[in-house]
Amino acid sequence: MKPAEIRELSAEDLQVKLKEAKAELFNLRFQLATGQLQNTTVIASTKRDIARCMTILREQELKDAR
Repeated sequence: MKPAEIRELSAEDLQVKLKEAKAELFNLRFQLATGQLQNTTVIASTKRDIARCMTILREQELKDAR
């Protein structure tokens, strides 16, 4: 997911997206531990999506605080 797409979302939508991404990361780690995960780069991209969501949420919080 690109940062421009994430910035268009509202804070509530970002929270939902963040929660979904964290659940997906948990499932991916579980698949990795059990040997079912074929493409391990998905974990890194999911971590990046989580970081992007958290960063943009914080930007919105700081913008609202002004």
